[in-house]
This record gives sequence, C-alpha cells and structure tokens, in this order.
Amino acid sequence: MRRERGITMIGWLVLLIPWAICLYAGMRLAPVYLNYMKVSHTLDEVHRQFQGGGASVFKIQTAISRHFEIDEVNYPSVQDITIRRASAGWRVQAAYYDNAPLFAGISLQLKFDKTVTVNGGG
Repeated sequence: MRRERGITMIGWLVLLIPWAICLYAGMRLAPVYLNYMKVSHTLDEVHRQFQGGGASVFKIQTAISRHFEIDEVNYPSVQDITIRRASAGWRVQAAYYDNAPLFAGISLQLKFDKTVTVNGGG
C-alpha cells in the first residue's frame, strides 16, 4: 500500500490562519499610519515655513490647522498639538495615542510622537 505524503487541510489551516491574522492587522493599521504620516508631514511643513523666524503660537496653530484641513486630518486636533517655548523658538509636539480596531473587543493601541523646533519671536 502506498502512503500519501503532503500537508492535510488542517495543516494548511494551522499554517495560514496566523498569516491571515497578520495580514488583516496590517490592513487595519494602514489608515492609522497614513494619518500619522500626514501629521508628521504637517509638522515638517510648519518647520520649513518658519525657518526664517517670525513664528508665534497663533501663526503656528493657524498653519497646522490649514494643513490638517487640506490633508483631512481629524485626529489629533490642533488643540492636541502642544506648542511650548524653546530656547531658539517654539517646540511643536504631536504626542498622541490612536487605536486600530481588530476584532470584536480587541484593538491595537499605537503611540505616536513627533517633535519639531520652529524658529520664531515672542
């Protein structure tokens, strides 16, 4: 009698289910990371915009608000961005948590933190 070799259907399921879960998690994480890329790009643009100086809290908030509106960033809001006085200007920081729902009661929480220094007066 000839013995058959190969992987069974149960074997395939054991191999493919972890890959499917990882692929699904990646699909759920992609929009969260794309949103962070927009926030990061906004802070980089604000940094470039005020390289020559002249920044104030109001001007920085206005620039961030405009970029968020153009890029359709809803979270974090402009009020969630901290702007603090630094030695040569302003320290602009977007530090926030975001969630990516995975299954029924399970979600992945991600922490993002982007900081730039903006030249400016008082």
